[in-house]
Amino acid sequence: MIRTNPSVLSFIDDLYNAHERKENIQLKNFSSGQFLLQQGQQVARTLVIKEGITKCFLSEENDKDYIVEFLGEGETLGDIEVIRDIKCLCSIQAITPVKAYLVAIPFFKSLMNENLEFNKLLLGEFAERIINTSTRASFQQLYTVENGLAKLLELQAEQDITISKEDMAAYLGVTIRSLNRALKNLK
Repeated sequence: MIRTNPSVLSFIDDLYNAHERKENIQLKNFSSGQFLLQQGQQVARTLVIKEGITKCFLSEENDKDYIVEFLGEGETLGDIEVIRDIKCLCSIQAITPVKAYLVAIPFFKSLMNENLEFNKLLLGEFAERIINTSTRASFQQLYTVENGLAKLLELQAEQDITISKEDMAAYLGVTIRSLNRALKNLK
């Protein structure tokens, strides 16, 4: 439920430590609740999460949010937007304090075009996203809210994090009222 990509993180860590031009890759801290990217805005840099947990969510026209994923170490942000030259599809907000590498767009593009290892890592991440999205969609269609909630509560305990009721409901694609009913049924 929290997506990570240790291979991408290792690659970027090595690049950051070896790279002399620090303006191409910078390390920045984000506090809990701070936005790393915002839906509908232009991407200024791509990011790679070094530490911490974020939520990736869509805000719909009806003012409801839908959490697509929880993202952790090694996950790339803003990559699709840079590749497609579009505005942010989703908002990314820190749930815990986050450290992230900020990668300048020209440098990101040169890595994509010139570095086969990076290209393979990026393609692997895209494939993983497709698999996770389709698996999660089928799970939400085939199982009850209680099943999804049980997994989410298990994740909270394993990761020692607190996910708000609003975020739980947004991740499960249900109302707070339905979430409360499911919580009551689990007890």
